[in-house]
Amino acid sequence: MSLSTHAAEALHAFEQAAGWEQRARLLMQWGERLPPLSDVERSPEHLVHGCESQVWLIASQADGHWQFRANSDARMIRGLLALLLVRVEGLGADELMAIDLPAWFNQLGLGRQLSPSRSNGLNAVLKRMAELAGQARG
Repeated sequence: MSLSTHAAEALHAFEQAAGWEQRARLLMQWGERLPPLSDVERSPEHLVHGCESQVWLIASQADGHWQFRANSDARMIRGLLALLLVRVEGLGADELMAIDLPAWFNQLGLGRQLSPSRSNGLNAVLKRMAELAGQARG
């Protein structure tokens, strides 16, 4: 599965980072790129269940491809969400369901820093994305 331009850019940036401190700083910077969600978007219906932190996911479809927006109340999670969002950018429902999340975060050099709860939370977000895409297909 090929990477979008933004995902390739993220991968390159993280590959250049020397050590965990630089990766952690990069992660925070990526999180700051997430556009804020309105109070309406931060509603219970957009909350992703299965995350320890609060994570909101907004989905829309354009030209048969899904576009997702997300945000969290936790800084580290915002960074991880930003990296998840660039990875799924422009994918169809079938491609979404085929993503290997641990492999993506390992490529970024972040795999060892993903606690089981963070990993479960990100998987819950990806699963919710796939559910939303699947529901739209009928």
